[in-house]
Amino acid sequence: MTTEHDTSGHTTTRALVTGANKGIGFETVRQLLGLGWQVWLGARDEELGAKAVAELAPLGDVRLLVLDVTSDESVEAAVATITEDGGLDVLVNNAGIAGAMAAPGETVPTDFIPVFGVNVLGPVRMTHAFLPLLRDSANPRIVNVSSGMGSFGVTTDSGRLESTLYGLVYPSSKSALNMITTMYAKSLPWLKINAVDPGYTATDLNGHNGVQSVETGAVPVVRMASIGTDGPTGTFTGQEGDLPW
Repeated sequence: MTTEHDTSGHTTTRALVTGANKGIGFETVRQLLGLGWQVWLGARDEELGAKAVAELAPLGDVRLLVLDVTSDESVEAAVATITEDGGLDVLVNNAGIAGAMAAPGETVPTDFIPVFGVNVLGPVRMTHAFLPLLRDSANPRIVNVSSGMGSFGVTTDSGRLESTLYGLVYPSSKSALNMITTMYAKSLPWLKINAVDPGYTATDLNGHNGVQSVETGAVPVVRMASIGTDGPTGTFTGQEGDLPW
C-alpha cells in the first residue's frame, strides 16, 4: 500500500478526485480505494455524489465532498473540510464538460465560456486553493485529466482517431490545460504535476461512443496519481506512455 508521511505524521495517502460521481472519475476513486487510500469523492450534485459514495463504501475509506469547481465559495469550503480532516496528498482534476459540439465555422465566442470555466479555470482554481495543503505532504501530486484532442501532435497525426475529429471549444480547453500543467511543473519543483489522456473512453461526455471502458480509461490516471517522489513532473501521458504536446 502506498503511504505518505506528512508533517503531522499521517501515513495513509489521501486523495481528492473532482467530478467523481460517474465515469472516469468514479472509476479512478474505485481503483485508488483498491490501493488502500482515503479518497474524497468530489461531486457537484450532493444526491448523485452520495449515491456514488454508498456504492463504493464497501471498498474502503471514501468520503463525499460536495464540490463545484467553478465556484470560489465551494472550493474554499472544500479546502476547509479537508484541512480540518488532516490534509491532502493527491489532487486529481478530473471534472470536465464537452460543451457545444458545433462545427468550427458555427462556433461562437459564448460557446467557450462554460467549457473553459470547468476545464481550465476549474483546475486552476482547485490547484491554487489546495497548494498550501499539498505543500505539507511528503509526496504531493496533481493529475490533470486532459485529452489527446488537446494535443497538436495527436490531432495532426493521420494515424490517430483524433485527427478525424474537429471542434474549437473542447480541444482548445484541453490544450490550455496542458500548457497550465507545464507551467505549474516548471514553477513548483516541489510538486509532481502531470497531464493524462485516458483515451477515447465510453462516458457521458461523448454519449458513450468511446471505444474503451472506464476501467481502462482510469488506469493512466491512477498510474500518475501513484508515482513516487522520484516520479516525473510536467509530462503528458496516455495508455501507452508519453504523448506529444
